[in-house]
Amino acid sequence: MRSILKTPLAVLAATTMLGGAAAAQELSGTLRIASDMSNPAPRAVIEGLVADFGEMHPDLEIELTVVDREAWKTQIRNSLSADPPDVINWYAANRMTPYVEAGLFMDISDWWEAGDYEGLESVRGAMTLNDAQWGIPYTYYQWGIYYREDIFNELGLEEPATFEEEIANCQVIVDSGRACYAIGSRFLWTAGGWFDYLNMRTNGFDFHMALARGEVEWTDERVRETFANWRRLIDMGAYVEDHQNYSWQEALPFVVNGEATAYLIGNFAVPHLREAGLGDDQIDFYQFPVITEGLPMGEDAPTDTFHVAAGAQNVEAARAFLAYVASPEVQTEINGPDALGQLPVNANSEVADDEFLQQGFTMLSQNAEGGIAQFFDRDFPAEMAAIGMEGLQEFMVFPDNLDDILGRLEAARQRIYE
Repeated sequence: MRSILKTPLAVLAATTMLGGAAAAQELSGTLRIASDMSNPAPRAVIEGLVADFGEMHPDLEIELTVVDREAWKTQIRNSLSADPPDVINWYAANRMTPYVEAGLFMDISDWWEAGDYEGLESVRGAMTLNDAQWGIPYTYYQWGIYYREDIFNELGLEEPATFEEEIANCQVIVDSGRACYAIGSRFLWTAGGWFDYLNMRTNGFDFHMALARGEVEWTDERVRETFANWRRLIDMGAYVEDHQNYSWQEALPFVVNGEATAYLIGNFAVPHLREAGLGDDQIDFYQFPVITEGLPMGEDAPTDTFHVAAGAQNVEAARAFLAYVASPEVQTEINGPDALGQLPVNANSEVADDEFLQQGFTMLSQNAEGGIAQFFDRDFPAEMAAIGMEGLQEFMVFPDNLDDILGRLEAARQRIYE
């Protein structure tokens, strides 16, 4: 075998885990994979997947191209249009729509029907558009508030259950000379996370998804109420200054150094906090608190996916690779705390014995009665998401611009959803 990569992760070395067609097939030719798993832990995972899959198929050459995660968002269409790879990774639900409608993703419904993805039945809907399936999920993860437990203890604070308790905690934190929240909004999507939670907690999951579908005006008073709740935090100085100049990674040191006590973020931030020297006795997690009593709690739990390009040349190898990634054993390993540090999608996988993964699993399985959202820039159409997140970041920096921002977003809604 000639493979571009030959450095498997130790946790993925046991290729005997896999049974079925993926392990038994004789594959040959070249399998080309393009991935945006560019951060250190995800990159190690995709490189390990490629190396281990290659060892299972010694006559198969595998070429892996890893693209910067942010750059991939603008490059994916060109990659799929001109000399496309066989397999790419992307996102579930609405984020698939442009590439499905453009005929750039392969319809793999027959593979689902053939039983390639046992254990993924519950998430089939997230991969379905136009009554067909267009890929497979390999990981998902909770969002929530990760905080410095040791600083909470120092200040005599407890995890808040309501927004009023959150505000009260924040005031104590601000009075201590710290910011309540770190955030890096240079790439905009982190501001989308704040809007998701404030809107779901103010108006409910169903309202939030109706807004994402273009069924609600951005100038609606209920949307304004969401921004009013957000402004309470902005006006009290809850966020680190100049956050528009930081990426999400560049804002992590504020938490590590104790200059900010919390971060509304996905569980992918935990390995970075640990690597920076914070122990699990210093970090903890809680669900975003209630704002409007009686509303079922909705959660952001983005799902990452693999797809086969419509122009794939080695479809047989691509099918086998997707079956391999979807298997319960592989999903258990790649989502463990030493790998992605996220949650496996396969119902037959095991959730790692990790404090934050266990908390996230419990929250999503037991305390997310409202529903599971994919995230602002995945639930809203791409153009609306881009314009919307620009407005959200602007609001965080210039909250007095709200009327102008909502006017622009409403004009965009009327144009985009027509």
